[in-house]
Order: sequence, then C-alpha cells, then structure tokens
Amino acid sequence: MGGRALCLLVGLLCFYLAASADAYKPLSDNFLRLMPAPDEDDFAIHGGELLAPILIPRVPGTPGQVKTQEHFVSFFQKWLPKWEITWQNSTAKTPATGERELPFQNLIFKREPPWTKPGQANLLTLVAHYDSKIEPKGFIGATDSAAPCAMLLFVARAVDKYITQMHDEMVKLNEGGTPEMDMGIQILLLDGEEAFVSWTDTDSLYGARALAAEWESTPFQALSNYQNPLRQISLFVLLDLLGSANPQVPSYFQTTHWAYKKVATIEARLRKLGLLESNPTQPFLPETGKLSNQFMRGWVGDDHVPFMERGAPVLHMIPSPFPTVWHTMQDDGEHLDIATVRDWARIMTAFTLEWLDMMEVEPAV
Repeated sequence: MGGRALCLLVGLLCFYLAASADAYKPLSDNFLRLMPAPDEDDFAIHGGELLAPILIPRVPGTPGQVKTQEHFVSFFQKWLPKWEITWQNSTAKTPATGERELPFQNLIFKREPPWTKPGQANLLTLVAHYDSKIEPKGFIGATDSAAPCAMLLFVARAVDKYITQMHDEMVKLNEGGTPEMDMGIQILLLDGEEAFVSWTDTDSLYGARALAAEWESTPFQALSNYQNPLRQISLFVLLDLLGSANPQVPSYFQTTHWAYKKVATIEARLRKLGLLESNPTQPFLPETGKLSNQFMRGWVGDDHVPFMERGAPVLHMIPSPFPTVWHTMQDDGEHLDIATVRDWARIMTAFTLEWLDMMEVEPAV
C-alpha cells in the first residue's frame, strides 16, 4: 500500500471512529439495573449451560472440538433462532502434522437489521477463539478461551430481546437506511489460534488468517455501503485469557482508546451500583488516563492481527500480565474466578447494548 493510500485509510478510520464516539449513548442507571444478569447455572463449571460444555480439550480435528462446535450451534438454534449461522472452513499444514492438512472451522453468528441488504450494515464484532492447545495433553484452556466464549454466548442471549424490539419499532416507523441506524452484531468463534509447536507467523492464528483473507477478497455488489465483509466491522472486540481474579487489561491502541474508556466507565458504574460481584485490587481496565505519547507500537499477538493488518479497528481485551495459569494444566474450571467471569459477562453486555444504541428501547422500571 502506498503512503498516500495508507494516510487516506488512517484518516477515514479516525473519521469513522470519531463519528461512532459522537453517536454513542450511555445506558441509564435504570437500564444497567434491569439488563439480564448471569444466574448460578450460566457459568457453573459442572452441568452449567454456557461454560461447562466447553471445559474439555478442543484441539482442531478432534472429537472434543466437534462437541464444542455442536454446543455453540445448538445454543443459538435453541435460544437465538433469528441469528444467521455461518461456517468458514479452511485447511492448513502444521509443524505437528507434517504434510497432512488439518481442518479449521470458524463459526460466525450474525444478527443484522431485517431491512438491510448484504454489505449495508456495520457490525460490532465480538470475538474469541475456541480451540485449545495440543500440549500439554489434556489441556483445557478455561481462560484460554473457554470462559470468553461462554461470555459471548451470554452476551448474545442477553441483548437479543432488545435487538428484536429495536428492529420491530424501526420497521413500524419505516426507519433505517443510514450508517447510524443500520447497525448489527456478529460473534466470531475462531479456530486454530494456538500454535502446534511454537508461536510463529505461520504456526498460529490459522482460523483468523483464513477468515480475514477470505473476507477481504469477497466483494459485495457495487453501490453497497461496504466493499467487503472486512469493511463492515465497526469494532473488532477480542476477548482472551479472561476469567482469573484481578485482571489488568491495558489500552493497547490509541485509535480505539475512546472505546476502551467507554468499557472502563461501564465497569466503574456497575461497581458503584453494586452490580458486580468481584472485589479486585484495581479496576479491570485501569488505563483510562493513558496519554497519546504512552502508546507503543508493540502489541500482543492474537486473533486480531490479521484483521488489524487489513484496517479493522481493534479493542483487545487481554490482561497483562497473563494469568498465572496460562498454558498450564491449572488453566481449568476449578481455577477460574467465577465472580470475575460473571462480571465480564455483565460488562460486555452493557457495552454491547450501548454500542447498539439500545437506550431507544430502555425497559420500564
């Protein structure tokens, strides 16, 4: 990409993000109190509906991965029938399999306004990877990333009724047709994030690399609002390594620092209202006051990279330092802090509702 084109892309990205910030309406205290909250069963590690089925080894190409995929699909079919379910499949050789190619299967769950055509809606994109490491044998990966996947299932179920109400009211009023109104949501559950031998540009991010490349090369029809599915991403929010107590999530990117501050504000408001369960030594998101000259060029390698390299705005929700259980056999259900897991689910639900401008359908007291 030439320098002039890159400058134009950055300028357009900054303009879009500034416009998004101006249109963003915080939820009222009333809405925060009334939005769905996790119950005891949602994140129970034994027999719970959302998390327990994911707390198994999920290595690509194994029965455990298939069981996890079935869990995701059956959940959406049961609770969220209006969401579109799409598979994106690819194969790749790995250092562990030699010439034998492994299948990688990304799952995309999407809800767009009913009046939109392909390429018309901008999409809040919530993301986690669902595969687990091949070594050590039997590795569960509760924070990495079973718990984040379960959080996103909760978010989808919690916001769905408000999306339906919003769409029904807008159809009745014959509204829609502008970028501010044509907002949708998609959840990406990505495969093949983990390295099979050691982390390199080619031994990692198998699913993310395949999906980002396919989306960039799949054009919509002429006159669509967006050139391709990659350009539909209004914000790429990646959750990873969440579920341990006292997480410290930095603000990694200056271009999305305003969105980071929105999530941090939600956390602070929920704590003030007594709606969060954990009692951390610091806020989950402590860098609201970060200055522009404090942002560095480096970042944590993760599923966002192939999308970010193609221009998607990224909010990376990964703690630094990593949890002490990272890539050990202790990263299992028993070592999760369930209060923290439930709190992340509430925080991300509130952020999603705010991003989708759901104050328009604020519930009555």
